[in-house]
Amino acid sequence: MKTGWQTKTLEEACQFSNGLWKGEKPPFVNVGVIRNTNFTKDGTLDDSDIAILDVEVKKFEKRRLQFGDIILEKSGGGPKQPVGRVALFDKDEGDFSFSNFTAALRVLDPEELDFRFLHKFLHWTYVSGVTQGIQSNSTGIRNLDGNAYKAIEITYPPLSEQQRIVGLLNEAFKGIATAKANAEKNLQNARALFVSHLQSVFTQCGPGWVETTIGEACVLKSGTTVSPMLEKPIGDVPYLKVADMTFVGNADKITTSSRFLCDEDVRESSIIPKGSTIFPKRGGAILTNKKRITSVSICADLNIMAVIPSSQIDSELLYLYFINVDMRKLGTGSTIPQINNYDVAPLLISFPAAISEQRKIVAELGELRKETQRLARLYERKLAALEALKKSLLHQAFSGEL
Repeated sequence: MKTGWQTKTLEEACQFSNGLWKGEKPPFVNVGVIRNTNFTKDGTLDDSDIAILDVEVKKFEKRRLQFGDIILEKSGGGPKQPVGRVALFDKDEGDFSFSNFTAALRVLDPEELDFRFLHKFLHWTYVSGVTQGIQSNSTGIRNLDGNAYKAIEITYPPLSEQQRIVGLLNEAFKGIATAKANAEKNLQNARALFVSHLQSVFTQCGPGWVETTIGEACVLKSGTTVSPMLEKPIGDVPYLKVADMTFVGNADKITTSSRFLCDEDVRESSIIPKGSTIFPKRGGAILTNKKRITSVSICADLNIMAVIPSSQIDSELLYLYFINVDMRKLGTGSTIPQINNYDVAPLLISFPAAISEQRKIVAELGELRKETQRLARLYERKLAALEALKKSLLHQAFSGEL
């Protein structure tokens, strides 16, 4: 430990308060309640949708947030997001409290520990993975081990040095935030460039172009039901289910499968030829998942639909067309959205009558796609580097190296 620095547990340095439930016994008071949705990954408070609720006056009196309080997410998270995010309450007007999925920390001695320094430290414990190691998993919800969290030790210098460190971090984070915003904007622009060009390709219809419907230019086919007894780890015909579409092949092509059928167990009418575009028929986000069969003919589950191109349209051009179709807008059903052949058949499509011209468009789009993907990877790496820089600065700050 550096000279002049001291160490305390969070329990020794702070007062902890648990959040409140919505009021059950009058009298009530109408207040803003901070919830998990108000936490950001950067450790700040998003107050765009703070809930306004009636809470019990008696409970609110003990849980009224003060300027400088730090709100801790103690329950929530998910498979890709550990629980333990923090947000600094920086409002000095209005009545606010915090939900039962959160807790609040208040510095016991402001002359010894600056709340801004504490907030930065608690954010560091989250991004460095400390809270991930003290969480439990219950029915998909992560719960923070409160005793383990209170036992975390914070080492801090004299107050003036804390304030200097906070000032340096704030200035650095401001620059990082600007750089990240620019990189994220450039990433969006790179992705939008291909989509925009794709849209323009299929909206033009000049001399030598055909304008028709998917139903007229293609064959629509749904998958089939196969007995689980017929599925094998190796065989003649790949058999795809919706789950396979999330991991088989690369981002937009399917070349193999994890399950197979023997030739004698598959009817000819159930075969989906290579060159087809397939997508799930049911579900929410999965309706946007589209793949192209490239190497071999397949058999598919009943929940998969195939669009089989006729000889008048190139299979890659057909797939590119469907990239630009939002299948969710075609779906019906409020609980489990689904699409059918008659939803897809009326879709209008325009393309050159000459296959050679179609393939020229495919080649041009392919080059543009490669370039936009290259740019996207570049900006993704830049965002990762900026996040790593932020973590490095936090590590230096709390190791006495800043």
